[in-house]
Amino acid sequence: MIGWRIRVCDLKAERSRFGADVDAKIRTVLDRGWFILGQEGAAFEEEFASYLGIPHAVGVGSGTEAIHLALAAAGIGPGDEVLTTPLTAVPTVCAIQLAGAVPTFADVDPETGLLDPEDVARRITPRTRAIVPVHLYGQCAPMDEILRIGRDGNITVIEDCAQAHGARWRGRTAGSFGRFGCFSFYPTKNLGAYGDGGAVVTFDAEAAQTLRRMRNYGQVDRYRHVTRGWNTRLDEIQAAVLRVKLPQLEARNATRRTLAARYREKLRGAAVRPLSVDDRGEPVYHLFVVRSPERDRLRDELAARGIESQVHYPIPAHLQEAFADLGHERGSFPRAEELARCVLSLPLYPELRPRQVDEICEAVREIAGGEGR
Repeated sequence: MIGWRIRVCDLKAERSRFGADVDAKIRTVLDRGWFILGQEGAAFEEEFASYLGIPHAVGVGSGTEAIHLALAAAGIGPGDEVLTTPLTAVPTVCAIQLAGAVPTFADVDPETGLLDPEDVARRITPRTRAIVPVHLYGQCAPMDEILRIGRDGNITVIEDCAQAHGARWRGRTAGSFGRFGCFSFYPTKNLGAYGDGGAVVTFDAEAAQTLRRMRNYGQVDRYRHVTRGWNTRLDEIQAAVLRVKLPQLEARNATRRTLAARYREKLRGAAVRPLSVDDRGEPVYHLFVVRSPERDRLRDELAARGIESQVHYPIPAHLQEAFADLGHERGSFPRAEELARCVLSLPLYPELRPRQVDEICEAVREIAGGEGR
């Protein structure tokens, strides 16, 4: 087992920041003895919606379920196509299949890794009912163009914000553009719980009520169920943890941006290249991702120095064995496939010290050498 000196994400370090407050808050929940759909969840929903500037937030069991319920609430199901990016975590695609819909893909911008609107427009078919742009690595997808495609084709836009808590596009928060915004609170996220959790946000009060029924078996009153539904609720302990962390999210995102700027400065001229940032947005750097022509060697040699890194994501969704029935071959989405071969996520989290960024960058330059391509 490798003894990591610098982790790619260090939740133990985060624990040192929030531990006492989280412990006290969890103890309050335990003493209250109410664990599902109680006051912590309701308070978090209100606070999270207020933070985003969106009137309604509905806590659910995971980010995957957030997308699933959003699709179901939009009336999307069997026979409908939902277009997304192949360069994403597989849960994005799993959620589409949970809704009974057919996942389809468009290629990505080779500089940002985000959905390419021109390819999105080319891939639309008469069966396309929704577009799910993924705000990948903490940067908003190009929402101006995607929303225009949605309006022109009467296609619902549902944002996957799992990596973009607090990210902005033209001053507005991720999740505030489409009919629904879907968040994950997996522990490693910018706003993470101590287990699974998620939320759907919307401006539509009626849709929010539909989501609240769907997450709880379609129930409106005790033992009265008016629609089909599921069991996918944000529990009270996770909501309590999130309430402790939410007030610090802006400051912690600012720290991520500062560290990312330091990475960019220290890696200037190296034979790795950070992914580009669209200047219409303000990313929150859930991950700091570079491109390297010798990604695997770089990763192995960083590991030998005790520096952890990860690949997000080594196999594009359309080439995963689980989705072989969709019929895509290698070469179907060449830019996503090329990025999958060369991207590497370097350590980035608010407790990372600037001197550690300097050490990582020095190691990267020694290993990779040369001028960036």
